[in-house]
Amino acid sequence: MNAPLAFEILCRCGSTRARVGRVKTAHGEFDTPAFMPVGTQGTIKGLLPPLVAATGAQIVLGNTYHLLLRPGPETVSKLGGLHGFMGWDGPILTDSGGYQVYSLDDISSLDDDGVTFRSVVDGSEVVLTPERAIEVQNLLGADIIMALDDCPPSVDPQAAQRAAERVSARRSAARRVRDHSKRLDEAMDRTARWLDRCARAHARRSEQALFGIVQGGADLDRRDRSASQVCAIDLPGYAIGGVAVGEGFEEIVRVVRHTAPLLPEARPRYLMGVGYERDIVAAVRAGVDMFDCVLPTRNGRNAFAFTTTGSLRLRNAQFAQDSAPLDEACDCPACSPARHAWRTPEGRPLSRAYLRHLFMAGEMLGPILTSLHNLRHFQRLMLDIRRAIREDGWAEFGRRWPSAAQGLGEQPRDPAA
Repeated sequence: MNAPLAFEILCRCGSTRARVGRVKTAHGEFDTPAFMPVGTQGTIKGLLPPLVAATGAQIVLGNTYHLLLRPGPETVSKLGGLHGFMGWDGPILTDSGGYQVYSLDDISSLDDDGVTFRSVVDGSEVVLTPERAIEVQNLLGADIIMALDDCPPSVDPQAAQRAAERVSARRSAARRVRDHSKRLDEAMDRTARWLDRCARAHARRSEQALFGIVQGGADLDRRDRSASQVCAIDLPGYAIGGVAVGEGFEEIVRVVRHTAPLLPEARPRYLMGVGYERDIVAAVRAGVDMFDCVLPTRNGRNAFAFTTTGSLRLRNAQFAQDSAPLDEACDCPACSPARHAWRTPEGRPLSRAYLRHLFMAGEMLGPILTSLHNLRHFQRLMLDIRRAIREDGWAEFGRRWPSAAQGLGEQPRDPAA
């Protein structure tokens, strides 16, 4: 490949902004819209790479911040880069560490030069500048790397407190609104400056595709400005950040519908850290191509299973004698053992009662099977989304996926598409 990434749009939906495409990288291709399982520490927790691939996942995500702390990017580089180190031969995306500005703000400080963290491993001080974030990702060797961004809360983080304090706190609430507004502007402009530094520091441009990230909170004018700043730098792809960091579903949809069309039509569009089925469907219909989220595996490890009709909390007593599989429509190893060359008596799937027993007994197999089920659930979702786009078959999709139906709200066709 002459470029680190090639993106081809194969089909456009006739009634929405959704599109089916394919991304080519040095380590293979993946279809879009795509859902990327999250392997924070260089592994999808508890699952062998071939099991992850068998769910339909074509690309996975690693976390720059955590791999920087342990085992260190130099070690990963010496041992074959992230692909060789974790045994995954397909495409990999690494985030930049910018999300930790948001999620670890109690142990980090921020200025124009970068972010200073306290290591969650040993408490040592770690400085992450735009240049260092790119250096680390160059060493890790992922196919797609992310620019370091400043990700503030999308909405005022003290909004919930204001609801309880509104009688006596009008003046202080107004001050907090002004402070949050200033923080959004600061983060948006800093993200643009950091992107420029990341682009100049990128040492493997022919091998790794650098994506920029649009910020701006829930304010659409700020989103306009941030998109203009970020897209002024020609990059292989662009992302929408600062979404699903405190706001509700309707607010997420409003921001994504506004922001996605601002990103270049011919480049992949990535919505970071999202999410639930309805969020993904709404974003796809707005023109987004790539997604990642920890929900399938994190929830799977905690006895929470996704199904086409809704979620199951397997520790609940109602499942103690439930002989049904997790989801009749699913073909994962738990729901359809025969498909995976797993012989069971009379070809029966594993029951909800058995899965519940594994969790109640503290057995590792419970989190493993439920994580696999959840990953397959999201890949089946993406398969059916791609089919709905090709056939403009959203009504049938909604019947097959009632858990995602809220994402099928009105979505105008993009006149420029």
